[in-house]
Amino acid sequence: MISYGTGARHTSLFASGKQGDSYLWARWFVLRALGLIFFSAFYSLAFQIHGLIGERGILPAGAYLQAIASAVPRLTEYWYAPSVLWLGSGDRALTIVVAAGIVCSLLIVANVWPRLTIALATILFLSCVATLQDFSSYQSDGMLMEAGFIAFWFAPRGRWPGLGVSDPPSRFSLFMLRWEWFRIYFESGVAKLASGDPHWRNFTAMDEYYQNGPLPTWVGWYVQHFPHWYHAATVAITLLVELLIVWLVFAPRPARLVCFVVTTLLQIGIILTANYAFLNYLVLVLGFLLVDDRAVAWLHIPVPVPTTEPPGSRVQWWRCIETALLGWVLYATVIIFVAPSAGLLAAPARALEPFRIANPYGLFATMTTARYEIEFQGSRDGGKTWIAYPFRYKPQDVNERPGIYAPYQPRFDWNLWFASLAPWQTSQWVVLAQERLIEGSPSVLALFRDDPFAGHPPPQVRTVLWQYWFTDLATKRATGAWWRRRYLGPFAGVLTRTPDGRFVLGDST
Repeated sequence: MISYGTGARHTSLFASGKQGDSYLWARWFVLRALGLIFFSAFYSLAFQIHGLIGERGILPAGAYLQAIASAVPRLTEYWYAPSVLWLGSGDRALTIVVAAGIVCSLLIVANVWPRLTIALATILFLSCVATLQDFSSYQSDGMLMEAGFIAFWFAPRGRWPGLGVSDPPSRFSLFMLRWEWFRIYFESGVAKLASGDPHWRNFTAMDEYYQNGPLPTWVGWYVQHFPHWYHAATVAITLLVELLIVWLVFAPRPARLVCFVVTTLLQIGIILTANYAFLNYLVLVLGFLLVDDRAVAWLHIPVPVPTTEPPGSRVQWWRCIETALLGWVLYATVIIFVAPSAGLLAAPARALEPFRIANPYGLFATMTTARYEIEFQGSRDGGKTWIAYPFRYKPQDVNERPGIYAPYQPRFDWNLWFASLAPWQTSQWVVLAQERLIEGSPSVLALFRDDPFAGHPPPQVRTVLWQYWFTDLATKRATGAWWRRRYLGPFAGVLTRTPDGRFVLGDST
């Protein structure tokens, strides 16, 4: 039976909360939103995973797992790559894992057996992350893994728990989710100053930010043209929020609610102006854990009164296990930040590394000063004519408006942005993608908008580099172009398939 507090209309939003604060509504909302974020992660993989790590993908998971098994002692391979794909890593297995992840995500949203479904979704996502190799080197993946692991302990027990009135969230699990939220902000702020990047110190970090990020949006195009004083102000606000305001999470509830409002507005602004997959959605959602039930009552929403059952031996053992494991994660996150190379002291943190549930964070420590784009082109006439493979999400056609895709994460397009910032030798998967295009791999071709060769793959594929800028307002009005670009030359060069089936990488022509 659920009982509700009376006198909700008279509850002050900023009443001092010394004890008795509950977070049933916040937990209910955060877990439903977490299910949607898991859904977005698995949904995006459904259209990409075969092209990324499938049997005919760029970096096949089977070959990767075999390489690990042959390089490490027996049984330790499961620690280096914790994944259910050890049971099978072909296309069918990948489909099953992703489909199961989608089902579990929807069950989380529906509040069906939340502890079980959160655990399964986290394990299935870890299975993908552990085998995606170059396509999972993102901080957002670690954020979701960490949130999923802690949310398992945060969630109410039972098959249909509703608000979980009889099983309110433990203080430790609530603290750990807030701790993750705090670290994402604070460690990013520290990284910005510690990096020595002059753009953060002279308040120019945002002047070119909107056009140089991985996947800009059309809103960002307009914001890019705001005056310098606006961009300098956003630098100051970002540093103020990340280094100072987020500390209010540990302050009394009036300050916490102010912190919630400020950080929520910041995240909404980021979501509108850049496509960072589910990263900002997750940070936004975790911020709702600063809002307790009394703040909800101020909105004239009935507030349930938590009721706890007498602690039995089973509950006590559960809390002991929770305390031990979350304490381990807490220690690891602290030591990673203050002394990452502290020898034996850092051993507990290193033990958790493959599971990505205790991560260091440091978003945009240094700013990119230019936008480069890698383009794949094929030729069927010996290099006289080159035809570009059209991307689904990356800037390419100068007349195409930048879209808003997040929380969907196009990992292939995203990774090409990182690859463009360094020599091709640091991203040799780009050449492997060229190989798959020459082979006509359907799963890799599906990563592009369409096949310009209509099922007849060219014998030569090259990668070239362009530099892109947003157009100015006058050019946009006159031509309709969102971008201007300049050809810079070859990236990895021309890959040719010889008559005997070998691949030869040569200079671009």
